[in-house]
Amino acid sequence: MYDSLIYGREPSPGLPPNEPVRSYAPGSPERSAIDAELKAMAANPVEIPLVIGGKEVRTGRIKEIRSPHDRSLVLGRYHEAGEAEAIAAADAAAVASREWSETPFQERAAVFRKAADLISSGWWKTLNASTMLGQSKNAYQAEIDSTCETADFFRINPALAERLYAEQPRSGAGERNLTDYRPLDGFVYAVTPFNFTAIAANLPSAPALMGNTVVWKPASSSVLSNWHLMRLYKAAGLPDGVINFLPGSARAISAGALSRPDLAGLHFTGSTAVFNSLWKGIADNLSAYSSYPRLVGETGGKDFIFVHPDADLDAAVAACVRGAFEYQGQKCSAASRLYLPRSIAGRFIERLAAEISSLRVGPPTDHANFVNAVIDEAAFDTITGFIDRAEADPACRIAAGGGYDKSRGFFIDPTLIVSDDPRSETMANEIFGPVLTAYAYDDSDMAAAYELVDTTSPYALTGAVFASDRRAIMEATRALRHAAGNFYINDKPTGAVVGRQPFGGARGSGTNDKAGSFLNLVRWTSPRTIKENFAPPADWRYPFLG
Repeated sequence: MYDSLIYGREPSPGLPPNEPVRSYAPGSPERSAIDAELKAMAANPVEIPLVIGGKEVRTGRIKEIRSPHDRSLVLGRYHEAGEAEAIAAADAAAVASREWSETPFQERAAVFRKAADLISSGWWKTLNASTMLGQSKNAYQAEIDSTCETADFFRINPALAERLYAEQPRSGAGERNLTDYRPLDGFVYAVTPFNFTAIAANLPSAPALMGNTVVWKPASSSVLSNWHLMRLYKAAGLPDGVINFLPGSARAISAGALSRPDLAGLHFTGSTAVFNSLWKGIADNLSAYSSYPRLVGETGGKDFIFVHPDADLDAAVAACVRGAFEYQGQKCSAASRLYLPRSIAGRFIERLAAEISSLRVGPPTDHANFVNAVIDEAAFDTITGFIDRAEADPACRIAAGGGYDKSRGFFIDPTLIVSDDPRSETMANEIFGPVLTAYAYDDSDMAAAYELVDTTSPYALTGAVFASDRRAIMEATRALRHAAGNFYINDKPTGAVVGRQPFGGARGSGTNDKAGSFLNLVRWTSPRTIKENFAPPADWRYPFLG
């Protein structure tokens, strides 16, 4: 979710600076360091337990961790949790809550600030290498995710929380008024995705920072990097039971967590369908809970780039390549649909197709590869199914890419589809892979073009508009106000930075509680208003009674 070009500028007032991004250029010390770490990690597979109440738990139900870009490479094995372990983790969270909820904020914040410093001083190699090998993410994409964004969450969330705690009511003469930002009354269930190690870090740690204890279910396809996050928390001094680590069956773990009367919140990033099912499960069990659970979710996206007739075409082409194909399009913010003015569409597509065809595809251990493997076979089959159906659709043509191969790893060529139907399958449906579909709109009717963007997809996560004329920028910003929770002008629709562009969308894309801002943190508090009267009346009678 990062764009390194903004680093080095002054941070927002009162916020720590963002973690600087290493370049991994040839000959750089970080390239040598990460190559050595990759070699060592590949040669030393790990066995990963559950962590419940600070204790390692081995269930004997074993799953292998294999690299998406080299299925012969076994990176480790992990023990699977089930419903019983989820209930045990909730019990451990309840025990830890008694002390953690009363731990002063600055002491809680110190744990995560230390974790950020540990990342900067050496843990970056562990987090980056495990993300590269386990999630098939190239060195630069791993850097901006598992190092920079993770460290930013750990530093900036405490600074944002300090602002929240400082927000206090006015006190009148003879009284003192306070807001006590209590943690929720129960545990938070955090369900994290494979695609960003930083999201896997933020979803459990943001509620924990605010005094909550957490049952954390990581994605099965990112257990390796997430295990190292759990180790990092221990190294930073997080008390036992504050965050409990449960890789395993999503269905079984969710059944255990949602059955508990002390479920106080759900912090989720993943598919819309899974979030809907969890929401329904909580609603069905609502009368059993001791309080109404807080539901915070960031889900799907069908993100757009809209090119105005007067746009800078060089910038728009570059944004399409980066926005659609970095990390194989496996970002909830990745560009998936492209709207081009009919007057320039032909030459724009020709230029874009040439750039896409120049991208190298292969394992992230070869630093020349821009595109790596998709996460697993299920994703591979889903994405290639979209490509095959588009190729058979008379309204579509493949302008670049379209090839794929899973003989060794799950590789799909970055693909550009041109559609004559603005509501064709690949224009309307979430793909979550390296596929961008372009449609040429009638630039004599801009209102109709904006309406197409706004109504084609049920999602509203990110979107970008490229234009030069200020009136055109203002018109697009107004017309597409509800089409994206993160809206970009002359920039790719990916690259949200903690503390600068709070991230989240609405409609089918989630609850829009904006990770990386106080808006998310406040959701993990249950405020209590306190009034102290310095001079309480000694007589119940009011003057008007005389």
